[in-house]
Amino acid sequence: MRPLEDVRIIAIEQYGAGPFGSVHLADLGADVLKIEEPSSGGDVGRYVPPYNSGEDSLFFETFNRNKRSLSLDLGTPEGRKVFEDLVATSDAVYSNLRGDVPAKMRITYDDLKHLNPAIVCCSLTGFGMTGPRSRQPGYDYILQGLAGWMDLTGDPDGPPTKSGLSLVDFCGGYVAALSLMAGLHAARRDGVGGDCDVSLYDTAISMLTYPAAWHLNAGFRPVRTKNSAHPSLVPFQAFEAVDGWFVVGCAKEKFWVRLVEAIGLADLLDDPRFVDFTARGEHKDDLLPLLENRFAENSVDHWVSLLTAAGVPTGPINDVEQALTEEHTVARGLIATTDHEVWGEVRQVTSPVRFGDDPVRYRRAPHRNENFDEVMTMLGYSADEIRGLVDAGAFGKIVQETA
Repeated sequence: MRPLEDVRIIAIEQYGAGPFGSVHLADLGADVLKIEEPSSGGDVGRYVPPYNSGEDSLFFETFNRNKRSLSLDLGTPEGRKVFEDLVATSDAVYSNLRGDVPAKMRITYDDLKHLNPAIVCCSLTGFGMTGPRSRQPGYDYILQGLAGWMDLTGDPDGPPTKSGLSLVDFCGGYVAALSLMAGLHAARRDGVGGDCDVSLYDTAISMLTYPAAWHLNAGFRPVRTKNSAHPSLVPFQAFEAVDGWFVVGCAKEKFWVRLVEAIGLADLLDDPRFVDFTARGEHKDDLLPLLENRFAENSVDHWVSLLTAAGVPTGPINDVEQALTEEHTVARGLIATTDHEVWGEVRQVTSPVRFGDDPVRYRRAPHRNENFDEVMTMLGYSADEIRGLVDAGAFGKIVQETA
């Protein structure tokens, strides 16, 4: 069995952050059942360009492999009945909505505990379910700005800059998945579930980590650094070679010694300006030009090979294509392949969350409402009951037209 094969999660999720969190659980074997609102066409991620066709997109495939889909109108009494029957037979309700919406939709623990006392209700919202911003929608770019990330990122003379990836969304998804798993453990131990009030804002603020501690305790004010330099360790930054860029990280004194010996600047070891981290930080304007001039004499491959052999932490600054074809990427099995009617063979990156040695089985993302029959059978509904629910609009028009 896969680690989470005995876990069923009802996922009222869409777009990026929520589906990103639950896809790791699905890869671990959890039965993640996506509830898709029928009148709006389901998860908006299905329609994200540029690689989209009808209700299928490569964006959607990325976040929804190994899941199932059910179209369900929670705004109808009959749709609510189906949802509550699912709650009674599931382990968790997982959502990513605006902070005030879970209560309005009645999907919090207090709303559902009478159906299943052990249910875990994990709500990933923009700003959380309490606080002055709880009713505001939260998007990655906005949160990168609010949490100080953009002020920290970019060239010292340039504008505030966002990360090249939606890291608040993705980290928020990880936090939600971790919170849900903690809740499931407690529920199985105690027989009582509860709420996981997780937010993208909380995630972004918490990731300020040591710069926040430095500021809160010593008044430290972070500034942007040239060439992505570490705020306190020198040298630890990007350097330019003849044909590109690479990173050198001297996080320990022994790496500094290995570095200067490997590149032929061992005389710097006797220079009192560079004797330790503190001295190198104080005299970085003297040191860095010496290193930059030396690294400008040869190629990235030359320096990375030389420094790797010397035991100095280093690596090239790859583009996306180079990163995906790195020897280590292939060796670690980080590319998965699924078959799809529209896209043919779909290749995508895998989840880094792992347990045990059994290989992960990958299944393409579900078509909208693809698993209707399976879910109806799972719930034990008779043909007459299903017809009544369909006629009452519990599943939206998509089912009424095809049933």
